[in-house]
Amino acid sequence: MTTNLTLPSIAGNEAEILALVQQKNSVFSKHTNLKLEDFQSAFACALHMHQPTIPAGLNGELVSHLQYMLEHSNEGDNHNAEPFAHCYKRLAEIIPQLIREGCNPRIMLDYSGNLLWGFEQMGRHDIIEALKCLTCDPVVQPHVEWLGTFWSHAVAPSTPIPDLKLQILAWQHQFAAMFGREALRRVKGFSPPEMHLPNHPDTLFEMVKALRDCGYRWLLVQEHSVENLDGTSLGHGQKYTPNQLVARNSKGETATILALIKTQGSDTKLVGQMQPYYEALGLGRQSLGERTIPSLVSQIADGENGGVMMNEFPQAFIQAHHRIASQAGLQSTVAINGTEYLELLEAAGVEESHYPKIQAIQQHKVWHHSTRPTTPESIEATIVDLKATDPSFTMAGASWTNNLSWVEGYDNVLEPMARLSAQFHQVFDPLVAMDPAVTQTRHYQEALLHVLLLETSCFRYWGQGTWTDYATEIHRRGEALIEQVTGKLAALAQ
Repeated sequence: MTTNLTLPSIAGNEAEILALVQQKNSVFSKHTNLKLEDFQSAFACALHMHQPTIPAGLNGELVSHLQYMLEHSNEGDNHNAEPFAHCYKRLAEIIPQLIREGCNPRIMLDYSGNLLWGFEQMGRHDIIEALKCLTCDPVVQPHVEWLGTFWSHAVAPSTPIPDLKLQILAWQHQFAAMFGREALRRVKGFSPPEMHLPNHPDTLFEMVKALRDCGYRWLLVQEHSVENLDGTSLGHGQKYTPNQLVARNSKGETATILALIKTQGSDTKLVGQMQPYYEALGLGRQSLGERTIPSLVSQIADGENGGVMMNEFPQAFIQAHHRIASQAGLQSTVAINGTEYLELLEAAGVEESHYPKIQAIQQHKVWHHSTRPTTPESIEATIVDLKATDPSFTMAGASWTNNLSWVEGYDNVLEPMARLSAQFHQVFDPLVAMDPAVTQTRHYQEALLHVLLLETSCFRYWGQGTWTDYATEIHRRGEALIEQVTGKLAALAQ
């Protein structure tokens, strides 16, 4: 079991965190050295970093997969563990170097909560201090934007709806504990794990609502995971401007959030060889209402995974920024971060209502075929009918890949995941409603940890075997923890 486990910072300060992130404040516009009228196009690159937590320590302890790789270097590709560790911190070398050389670099960072906790568990203060430099140093920080994500790299479409906000808040707790609340206040963009956007109306609505409740202004979405409200694909120019994602549920309620579009392609090669920069070179300003705005190429890739990212990215990143700096005054393409771009547009008078409206892929079919009035029953009937009559219709959402499912063939993970989540909420939701301080207790946080961990996408990525066995063990431990609380509550009631 996990009696002596040092828990991550994932809960306990919900009211304070929400009050902080819901403050309306500018993040970059007061400090940016970019002027909207000076460039025709821009590129925004994000690096995604993740290692799952697995029950594979010396005595079955929960440890970072990075630690497991270091301790089992003879297995598979585990010899890459230390190169991976260097990838997690190397931007703290590259960004300051470029600044000293007169460049104006930008990068967005997306680290899972698992990975951040893993650094703490392993005592990797070298990585943590490097990330603190990127996050808090007054010279470096304006060049770096952190993106929020789900704490345990859960994929949204198959995550129980009540847990979506718990995943978001857990990451915010973790980030604030490591880098400070002022740093968390600056996190306004969100990166969905696996770029997986739900398209079931109720799931997407709850996800967008949770994001807005937790202070997020925008999220990154995969090009083929969204459509226009009339069901058509996004136009060519539309991919290079912000869009307004509309999420409408089966009760007729609507929530919206801005979306930056990640274009399709081989992610690691695109970012690893700085293709977003070279693509942006061929773009110009676009009309938006009565204004023209610079086109933006948005892209994200694993920051450590694969030879291109481990070996080619640093030099390609440096070369691209050297090229931009060498053509200062002539160059009309710049590096920019997502929130910085949106704030510059806002300062120029562009409002959210000016952006094209989009929705999750295949939702047009749902709304077109559904009867009126819109009710949960009518929407569910429409979905059932479409699944029976349209072979191309799915409510599994869309991610960075169309040839991989996080659902099919994983009932032995999904069903326990749903049960554990339901048990957790059945036991703890009434307690939290009576006393919010319950989220500060070890009973709550240890049970929550196992609920979140079981939702990690890795347990449904590598196929049946060791990884699904990890999920089974996490479920067993989580269920035992909740049963302990249930037993204590029963004893108190007698």
